[in-house]
Amino acid sequence: MAKYEEVLKIFKELGGEIHNGFPAINSEVFYTKNNTPYLKSAGVVMISKPEINIDNMRKFLEGYKNGFEEYLEDPDKLTPGTQLIKTSAQLCYMSFGPKRTKNKDARKYFDNIMSSGHGSVLEHSNYTFLFYGISRSLTHELIRHRAGFAYSQQSQRYVSGDLIRFVERKEFQNDEKLHELFEERIDRIKREYEEIYSILKEKQEKEEIDILKATKDDEHIKTELRKKINQTARAIFTNETEAPIVVTANIRAWRHTIEMRTDSSAETEIRELFFKVFLCLYLVEPILFEDYEIIKYKDGIYGVKTNWRKV
Repeated sequence: MAKYEEVLKIFKELGGEIHNGFPAINSEVFYTKNNTPYLKSAGVVMISKPEINIDNMRKFLEGYKNGFEEYLEDPDKLTPGTQLIKTSAQLCYMSFGPKRTKNKDARKYFDNIMSSGHGSVLEHSNYTFLFYGISRSLTHELIRHRAGFAYSQQSQRYVSGDLIRFVERKEFQNDEKLHELFEERIDRIKREYEEIYSILKEKQEKEEIDILKATKDDEHIKTELRKKINQTARAIFTNETEAPIVVTANIRAWRHTIEMRTDSSAETEIRELFFKVFLCLYLVEPILFEDYEIIKYKDGIYGVKTNWRKV
């Protein structure tokens, strides 16, 4: 089982910081000689987590007239996400009386839930991350995870080409020739994008290409015209193009995806991303992730394993 000190050590080694209880592992931006921006690793920033007020249950608990309201006076406090899940699970059996599992025994309580495969209660706690420094290749795989997930991704149709960045794969970073080819490639793509955009804009203004014309005349016409150019020029972007995305999921969904995507058979870039997600979630909700064991694979990238898969 992963220990808090071990997780925190690796988190800090990867540049992680915690601000007001929200962990983040940020990623540095690099530039080619021609000033094309790119990143070398995933940025993982937690931007939302649960807030709870179980004291609002007081009238409900008092209504049973058997002392259930004492549940609210537990002296041992849990993190909001863990408390939310524990309270939800205890409601199933109305386990609010004197013989209930107290918060001090929460670890044992969750061991029982996970070993029994009762994962539905884990779906109550949701956490939101900003992922950046990840490629469009990665997000094509990421968004295949549907159950329990919500996504909002950067649109290349609406975003100016000036804001487009790229991601260098780890396989290229320490090889002089592959790194050189990568920088040459993204410089060329940026240059060609700007050239194509300029040509399209000129032809649009001269109304030389019908498909570039606006389909309706209203207050959004400027946006539509710009979008038609962007959506055409973006065709030359490779899978190395950065694709920032905001992702929300519940604990059950995060656990399942971490298990899948940090496995040794998973794709390299997504494996690195989800190990960072694991670190951040563990530091916020250790009881919900202590069952994982950290593994360092032969390629130098970390992963995790648990005996309680697909809870």
